[in-house]
Amino acid sequence: MKGLKDIQYVLAKLDFMRRERIWPNGLRYLWTDAFGLVLLVSLYEALKEQPYLDQAAWLVADVERVLGRKRGIRIGEEPERDGQYFHYLAMWLYALSVLGRYETAYRAKGIALAHAIHRPFVVPGRGVLWKMKEDLSGPYPGYGFGALDAFDGYVSHRALDESALAEEIAEMRAIIDRTAANLVITQDLGLGMMLWMTHFFPEEWWAELQRRRALAMLDRMWRGLICPRRDLPSPITACRSGFRRSMPCPIASCASTTISKPIVRATNMIERPSPMSWPAVPTFPACCSKPSRSLACFLQASCAPERLNLYKI
Repeated sequence: MKGLKDIQYVLAKLDFMRRERIWPNGLRYLWTDAFGLVLLVSLYEALKEQPYLDQAAWLVADVERVLGRKRGIRIGEEPERDGQYFHYLAMWLYALSVLGRYETAYRAKGIALAHAIHRPFVVPGRGVLWKMKEDLSGPYPGYGFGALDAFDGYVSHRALDESALAEEIAEMRAIIDRTAANLVITQDLGLGMMLWMTHFFPEEWWAELQRRRALAMLDRMWRGLICPRRDLPSPITACRSGFRRSMPCPIASCASTTISKPIVRATNMIERPSPMSWPAVPTFPACCSKPSRSLACFLQASCAPERLNLYKI
């Protein structure tokens, strides 16, 4: 468990969230719950204490009870969180694959969900719809194809079962092969997620290309703190939202290079989350492919050293 330094720190944060009824005993929200599920499995792997697996099982049951639909899973519990996002579902599938390492029934559950949502969301050869109506009867008004959704599906499906989901994986890969060469990401959360996804299959051509582009874009964005550019978003402004504050963790956990001081220091924002960012809080310690590493990346990122030497996952 390289880099795992202070589990008590993580447990204290989790206790705080419980006391404030933020998570896991707050309103259900699929994105938060997916990362939180990986966090619970991470704690089980680190501490070998059964209650963490029990809590993970409870979380899955509660998500299904509150957000589960005949096909798929609703975005969130609050009234305005209607519809279904594919990238949320893909992250939930990944989380089920992580829990499935210890309880195989959850891997089977993830495979069944992947089969159920694939055809409504995926237009072969074209793309993956970003958001669907809650019953998956059609696209949500005003939404088209997602830029990263095929990558999300490709990673999560391969994590679940490459054989059982071979057809779905092939369709995702075809979309990646068609779109990756022209994809340029300028949004910080998207950059973090892409770096996270590229580390699963680092030698595939799309991963090598997108990794280079993402790191170069991040360098341009963070240099913009000193010499602002109007054509690029400010990372400090972007990080004011809950999801985007989670951006440094996927980057820090997956880039097998040295991260510059401004990016590492930005992770200190995690220490002082505002109420608007609370729904994303469990995201921070739960973004790696290997459960123990998810704690490690969080703890490493919180230290803000002058230069952060990262391990390869």
